[in-house]
Amino acid sequence: MGANKKESVEVDKKKKNSKKNQPTKKEKHNTEESVFAQKLEDTATDYKEISADDDSEDYKSVGESEAGDGESSGDEGIHNTGSSEGLDIDGQSEDSEPDQGAEESDSSEDEVAPRNTVGDVPLEWYRDEKHIGYDIAGKKIKKKEKQDKLDSFLANVDDSKNWRKIYDEYNDEEVELTKEETKLVRRVLKGKAPHADFDPYVPYVDWFKWEDAKHPLSNAPEPKSRFIPSKWEAKKASHFIFYRSKIVLGLVRAIRKGYIKFDKPKEEPRFYMLWGDDASSSEKTGHLSYIPAPKPNLPGHEESYNPSLEYIPTQEEINSYQLMDEEDRPKFIPKRFTSLRSIPAYENAVKDSFERCLDLYLCPRVRKKRINIDPESLKPKLPSRKDLRPYPATCYLEYRGHKGAVMSISTEASGQWIASGSSDGTVRLWEVETCRCIKVWEFGEIVQYVAWNPLPELPILAVTVGQDVFLLNSGLGNEEIQRKVKELLQVETPTAPEDSGNKVSGWSWLQDDEHEGIRLRHFKAVYSVEWHRKGDYFSTVMPADILFFHFFHPTRSIFFVSTKKNVRVYDLLKQKLIKKLETGLREVSSISIHPAGDNVIVGSREGKLCWFDMDLSSKPYKVLKCHPKDITNVAFHRSYPLFASCSDDCTAYVFHGTVYSDLNQNPLIVPLEILRGHASSNGRGVLDCKFHPRQPWLFTAGADSLIKLYCH
Repeated sequence: MGANKKESVEVDKKKKNSKKNQPTKKEKHNTEESVFAQKLEDTATDYKEISADDDSEDYKSVGESEAGDGESSGDEGIHNTGSSEGLDIDGQSEDSEPDQGAEESDSSEDEVAPRNTVGDVPLEWYRDEKHIGYDIAGKKIKKKEKQDKLDSFLANVDDSKNWRKIYDEYNDEEVELTKEETKLVRRVLKGKAPHADFDPYVPYVDWFKWEDAKHPLSNAPEPKSRFIPSKWEAKKASHFIFYRSKIVLGLVRAIRKGYIKFDKPKEEPRFYMLWGDDASSSEKTGHLSYIPAPKPNLPGHEESYNPSLEYIPTQEEINSYQLMDEEDRPKFIPKRFTSLRSIPAYENAVKDSFERCLDLYLCPRVRKKRINIDPESLKPKLPSRKDLRPYPATCYLEYRGHKGAVMSISTEASGQWIASGSSDGTVRLWEVETCRCIKVWEFGEIVQYVAWNPLPELPILAVTVGQDVFLLNSGLGNEEIQRKVKELLQVETPTAPEDSGNKVSGWSWLQDDEHEGIRLRHFKAVYSVEWHRKGDYFSTVMPADILFFHFFHPTRSIFFVSTKKNVRVYDLLKQKLIKKLETGLREVSSISIHPAGDNVIVGSREGKLCWFDMDLSSKPYKVLKCHPKDITNVAFHRSYPLFASCSDDCTAYVFHGTVYSDLNQNPLIVPLEILRGHASSNGRGVLDCKFHPRQPWLFTAGADSLIKLYCH
């Protein structure tokens, strides 16, 4: 018994010690306060980091106040835990485990618990109450007094961070957003992901390796249900057939009872009156190709066998009928017989009956109404030539002196002088008004082309002879102009491009003392030369199978190059092809540019002249067939709305061509005059034509060694 008493006493002592080791309510409360203090310290450090980035003093005050509260609560927790001396280590570890789990949690809901615990109860239920809900302890959360609008406005003005505050209606408090939260809100408003680290374009990673895939993903055999007809589909089909049969039976009953009636086909009569009246023609309109038979005219006095004498024509009238056209000639000529027995048989009876049968048998043929059109109305309405004056019409002067065909002519910029090149190997300088030849250059070869410099202060003449291009001093102008021209035409040493490898030099500059100018030597025969509008550039053409003619644009940096069938337009600044004009001609012989630069005329070897509107299309706007032989040259006037063409048929055509500023209005082209006077020589006629730069005059150069001036 004594032993049992001792054992019971020891058990009681162990129970008392275990009770001492278990924490009391106060101790539990103190440990919870210590954990809460630790959390406050962490939040205080976060606020301090934010305040380091932000210059505002509010963050500092909030961080210091929260840190102070955390320290006080932490001291109290330490003091309380110090009073409990009987706590075991195991108990401390058990209490610290949930605290570590709370610290490791990343959820914002776990860090800051909501103050209001009403749950999903709508806040409208507390509209008339003084409280808004209940806290964790079950106490009422009283509503805060609302500020006046004036007080709230003053608070907004005084507080620079007020724009960050948001009213939380659920907890009845104002929450200030941190910088991180404002960044999240801005990213969401911009349509981006809330977190900056999120990558919406992550590369797709295929989880299945297709390289060594020798077997399908599933090698299971096909189930039996796939080979058995579906019962559900059979039910649907039976329902569909049932309802369809009901609809068909309903329609059959409606047709039998007469509820649904069909249109009966119209019965066409098997026979109808062939010689019926026109009144019954409406009944015959059902026939597709019905045309009523033409009615013959009733006989008149002329068809009588014994008409009066006034209806019988005389022999002169009968002879005049024979001179008429068959359509205008009368079909019947009346004759007079003494009795009915003396009337002969109708000579055209068989023919008329046959034509009548054709009319009846071929009645579906189309009726053709003869349209009487006046040929004059088909001609375009052009203005009178009197209203388009002045234009060259008559030959006024002739320039004689060349012994061979005049190949080319060119007028000086002022219009006082004209230069001409001939096949006799000479270039002559003429005065326009007096026909006086003031200077002659002899080259000994055929002169293909001559061209004046467009600047009046530089009276330089470009001449093409064989493989050479000569720049000659015309000797016109005062002493200052001559001194400037001589300095310009002075070449100290012969220049040529450096040879690279086996390439032959294309040209070379040489001083020509015989003709007092410069000679530009090419490696092939030069056909033509053209000056730029500013007079500081010129281009030459050596004809080949592709290239034939060239022109500068009168106002822009554009260059026209003519091939055998097309005209290419190049931009000199960009050095690229802008447009390609398709002439559709057999071979282009000459081109000319309008002074405005938007229209081009092209002459051909087949006698056709094409007008191109470059703003309209790359194909010709008008094609004029005016010459029976080759067109040798075409030209525009600089100031008058005139253009001309000359041909080997010894004629020159003058046209009026008005180009309107309105793009919706087409150019007006009117032929004005055909100029004749040149004689043919060796099958050639007029070889060149040029307009006077200021007057409506036209110069023509012929194969008969004459130059003619046509004036108005």
